[in-house]
Amino acid sequence: MHLADETDAAEEEELSTDDVAIIFGFLSYQDIMRARVCTTWRDAAKKTIVPPSEFVVESEKSYNAMRVMATSLPNLQQISISPFNKGGKRRRISGHGHKFIDGEDADGWTAAKTATWTTFDINIISNFRKLRSLKIEAAVSLNGRYPVLFNFAFLQTLTISRYSYFSSSMKWDLNMLVGCPSLKVLQCDVDGNLTGNLKSLRVLKDTLEEVLVRCGSIRGNFIDLADFPRLKVLHLDGTNVTGDIRDIHGHDFPTLESLKLPMFVHGGVKYKFQLISDVPSFMHAIHLLLQRTPMLTLFRKYILSNHINWSLSADSPDWYEYDGDEWDGSPNPPLRLRFIQAGSRLGWSWCTRFYANVESCEINWLDPEPSRDSDEYEIYIEELQRIERDIDFVLYRGYHQPPSEEEYRRILEQID
Repeated sequence: MHLADETDAAEEEELSTDDVAIIFGFLSYQDIMRARVCTTWRDAAKKTIVPPSEFVVESEKSYNAMRVMATSLPNLQQISISPFNKGGKRRRISGHGHKFIDGEDADGWTAAKTATWTTFDINIISNFRKLRSLKIEAAVSLNGRYPVLFNFAFLQTLTISRYSYFSSSMKWDLNMLVGCPSLKVLQCDVDGNLTGNLKSLRVLKDTLEEVLVRCGSIRGNFIDLADFPRLKVLHLDGTNVTGDIRDIHGHDFPTLESLKLPMFVHGGVKYKFQLISDVPSFMHAIHLLLQRTPMLTLFRKYILSNHINWSLSADSPDWYEYDGDEWDGSPNPPLRLRFIQAGSRLGWSWCTRFYANVESCEINWLDPEPSRDSDEYEIYIEELQRIERDIDFVLYRGYHQPPSEEEYRRILEQID
């Protein structure tokens, strides 16, 4: 064979750029970067959809690597931005000495304080157009608004959180999420620099599956998300969102499994009732909700574990103070609420505490007692006996609601 023929044969056996890109698609971003040994392979890397693998920007070295990958590996899918040097000494944990360029409407005091710090350009992240997951530990390395962080057509998961106890000067609003039309998971646990109304999330109605937000500046009515067809998790405890859990109707939240609402929602976590007489109808409404919306499995577990912490408000005209020394054994008045489940039967009662050493009023059952001929009856009786061993019903025997203040004082006298 002539030399020319051998050269032609060798060229025919070479892999094309697209072929190499497909192969690279099975490698980690580290392996792909090391494999760029020729022009064809470098071009292939630019086309490769990098398998999901988190790249963490947490130092000057990793930032420089991101800057290189912004042109060499632009289809990276997962990026996490953390405070620089967070593994160093305490004074450096917050990223001391390093920051990203100040954004729009930057806090002046923070900008002045960090004026001499080494500065990095966060805008290069816009090169990663195929980004699917972005995680930001928004400590002092970010100051102001950064629209570039909310402009990814394929982004599915966005997580923004405070780093440890350090405050953040990063500012953003829920309406900025219009630039992330594919978003499925929103996780945000930050201070007051996040603003907005829940209605802004309606642009993501057809994609959102999980919303976990803890920020006191977020407002709105949680019912505004009731028609989201894919929403499975809605945790808004720690926000100023309002509403009434009784407003959830049969076709609302069709796929919802887990629900946590703030105390400003009627029925939210740590909600305070204004009147004792309001509680029975409310509990009946909650029972109907759990029956009507079987997808609320995790919400049911949450309230049955009594982490929802409902009680009577200290502003209620029915409220009266605890009378006695906490060390003398005098019982608290039963002004808190707990759920009780025995077998398939669900009920609730007024009690003195949420957890240990509970004195309780009588159980107000929401379900009828299982038939004595059914398989459930024996399970019900066994669990009811266990409940009666764990909870003291003697002190407030006969009371299905808290005793009046006069009755409570009389009970204390009898104990004395």
